Amino acid sequence: MLTRRHIRVKVMQCIYALTQSKDDSLEKQEKFLKVSIENMYTLYLLMLSLFIELHERAENQISLSSKKYLKNNTDSYPNKEKFLRNKLLLQIAENKTLKDELSKRKLNNWYLNEEYIRIIYNEVMESDIYAKYMSNPESTYEEDKKLIIDLFRDIIAPNEKIYDYFEDDKLTWVDDIPIVNTFLLKQFKKVKESTVPSYFLPPLFKDEDDMVYANRLLTKTLLNNSKLEQEIEGKTPNWDKDRIADIDAILLKMAICELLNFPSIPERVTINEFLEIAKEYSTPKSSIFINGILDKLVREYKEDGKLKKVGRGLL
Repeated sequence: MLTRRHIRVKVMQCIYALTQSKDDSLEKQEKFLKVSIENMYTLYLLMLSLFIELHERAENQISLSSKKYLKNNTDSYPNKEKFLRNKLLLQIAENKTLKDELSKRKLNNWYLNEEYIRIIYNEVMESDIYAKYMSNPESTYEEDKKLIIDLFRDIIAPNEKIYDYFEDDKLTWVDDIPIVNTFLLKQFKKVKESTVPSYFLPPLFKDEDDMVYANRLLTKTLLNNSKLEQEIEGKTPNWDKDRIADIDAILLKMAICELLNFPSIPERVTINEFLEIAKEYSTPKSSIFINGILDKLVREYKEDGKLKKVGRGLL
């Protein structure tokens, strides 16, 4: 689920939090990193569980409508239970493995905040996407899948109320939401009718070494802060660390740390990854500034024999 770029961003966030709090406890930062990464999986589960709640609410509305307690939006469609029978929606709503994981983690957020489910449900029911889908009484699995993808991409993922809720719950989720939404959309696009329930509980890391990499990058960057600053000095005119944006300084130190301490990661991969992160999280000119310094350092390290790279690196 997490790529190396996501991990680099998490380490960057952790170091930035340390610089803002002035807390130099390495143990606390390692714990913060671990919790921040694990919380991303919690966010994924909560976002996916929205579909369980939508299905349950739709089921309740149909039941009330059948007893003539109130009129339902589905009453005018040829098959008012079509949404309930959506094959991909059922793969999620009836997924015992997923529900057990939600229960084990005590993730009952939507039960405690039903107003968000009501908001999403009403937007879905009033959408042209839903109306077009419901106008035909029958559908294939691919058509069912298209509905879920369209609803997620156009209604759920961009919903500001949901975004605000997650932001208020955990500040680190602000940066995690686009990552989780993109991953979930890919999951929906790849799913098949024969897909096993565990598909919706992917591993957090692609490789068990990823958490080791995250901790090493964090600790080596923090423990060698002074040395890393010295590496940067002289590589830019009128060096003044107080004038460099905090994020730029952190990314430079992380990149230099990775260049010198992770021999399996090619230098071009390191540079490209940190440039992309700079484009997203720092100033418009940051990537040019960082690229210039890193290029100088790489040439210098090669001449001095400091850059020792082996094998094929992974992103």
